Amino acid sequence: MTLTSHATQTWSIFLKRLSFLFFGNFLFSVGIVANLHSDLGMHPWEVLHVGIANITPLSIGQTSQVVGFAVIVLGLLVGVAPGFGTLANMYFVGFFTDLIIAWDIIPVQTEITRQFELLMLGIVIMGMASLFYLKAQLGAGPRDSLMIGLVRKLTKPVAYVRGAIEITAFILGYLIGGPAGIGTLVTALTVGYSVQLFFKLGGFDAKSKQMNLVELYRFLKSNEKQRAKSIF
Repeated sequence: MTLTSHATQTWSIFLKRLSFLFFGNFLFSVGIVANLHSDLGMHPWEVLHVGIANITPLSIGQTSQVVGFAVIVLGLLVGVAPGFGTLANMYFVGFFTDLIIAWDIIPVQTEITRQFELLMLGIVIMGMASLFYLKAQLGAGPRDSLMIGLVRKLTKPVAYVRGAIEITAFILGYLIGGPAGIGTLVTALTVGYSVQLFFKLGGFDAKSKQMNLVELYRFLKSNEKQRAKSIF
């Protein structure tokens, strides 16, 4: 394989990863809005986001972006460098969430059977979305990155750290009026299994390396050098 064809193939792989990343972010937003419009209570982080949105001029999506940025900063403080996917997740999940709500793509449900159907659909979609955006391997989302950093820093099991983070987010959200309910409990208990199921179906190893921004820069820079060598 020539240097030019190698560089071309590498960029092709990178663009494919980008498509996985953005599709995953869009799907995750669909899952969030389905969760919200089931009107049964939301995932702990979304309880916090909606709670903040209720007491500020920010939309739900904008709140998600602001909280995501704060979580990235906390992640940096515990030694986790963000990836391109981390920043994309921070911005685009919030952007798509606001768009889906504004376009009224997923109507609010008021009949209990429909509410539970929408709740479970949202959980399934979030599991599928996690497969796509993590399979891109361009960096975990802000909240997952913080979890990874705290696990390394505190040397505690993932379950304990994740649980502590989500309980904190839930309590803060609940205290400022976030939408907690039976759906919060159902989502907290089942979304992990949904993610695990889709990882298995998609043949994805959760321990796979996620590329941070420094590694991405080196990766693209090395291929620019290879392309230059093939030209000159």
